[in-house]
Amino acid sequence: MRETLADWRPAIDEAIADLVPREIDADYLETFFGPPTYEYDATGIECALATPLWDLLDRGGKRWRAILFLVFIEGFGEDPAEYLPYACIPELLHNGTIIVDDVEDGATIRRGDPALHHVYGHDVALNVGNAMYFLPLKVITQNPADLPADRQLAAYEMLMDELNRTHLGQGMDICWHNEREVRIGTDEYLEMCACKTGCLGRIVARLAAIITDQPDAVEEAVATYAELTAVAFQIGDDILDVEHSLGRAGEFGKEFGNDIREGKKTLLVIHAMEESDPEHVRRLQTILEAEDNTDDEIHEALAILEETGSIEYARECALELAAQARAAIDEVDFDTETTRKLEEFTEFVIERDA
Repeated sequence: MRETLADWRPAIDEAIADLVPREIDADYLETFFGPPTYEYDATGIECALATPLWDLLDRGGKRWRAILFLVFIEGFGEDPAEYLPYACIPELLHNGTIIVDDVEDGATIRRGDPALHHVYGHDVALNVGNAMYFLPLKVITQNPADLPADRQLAAYEMLMDELNRTHLGQGMDICWHNEREVRIGTDEYLEMCACKTGCLGRIVARLAAIITDQPDAVEEAVATYAELTAVAFQIGDDILDVEHSLGRAGEFGKEFGNDIREGKKTLLVIHAMEESDPEHVRRLQTILEAEDNTDDEIHEALAILEETGSIEYARECALELAAQARAAIDEVDFDTETTRKLEEFTEFVIERDA
């Protein structure tokens, strides 16, 4: 799967550059957004939109959502190169969500550098993040694959449905972050992930199925695969935050002990609160509630997660979700190569080290 990611990433970035060029001029603005009522400020738009967007994209990111979309397209018997503009949709949506998420969480680092709101200000960051929710809709209206009107409408309605659910997930996450006590269990956490992260995965799969005119049963099967894989990816992200903080702080591209500092109610925290002795529960709760923590306190909280077996519990949960994802596509008539790539991808999201 790593080879597939490496092969397709340059083409993905070229397609994004066609949608949002690094350098903005009047011709692009008029062609893409329509004639101005008076006059566009191309320089201002470039500074406040294109430059921050490409700052984030150039820092890295695996583009796996876009590439998974292309794997599905090829599996459905179509030429992925013909559908590259559509691959930008989930990638831009994902990056938009993390910009807004960083503002909401008060994050300091993203992909190894200061989060965008620390570089360009909260106003610019929020505007860029919000723009990235809407720019992908232009792909649907431009209709580069010349889809019939009913498929255009189905793609648009699907995006609205899944994006609404994404904000349900973010709302749950913010609420738990702001609460002092850990009052949720595993099912609520997984539902949050299914909305916040899983819906972006569902967009990848459902979009590929819709624009290639697959039956409803196939659309639902690949959507289930993508949702489960995305939830496993989120759990893997939570595990990496702990493991890298325990062993190699700074290499993950985020602040050391980021999730603990933010008081996040991750699956590891939920498990530790259920399984630890009362003294450790109280101590972990105190650290999560604090506005600021010392590095020693972060290490103390991480040690509780490690000693309680919460890392291994979360990893087993992710592995089970990955197995369920593979089972979801058993009935889809993919060729052997596509099936291999999809199965490898469920392993990649858990076993990756960054």
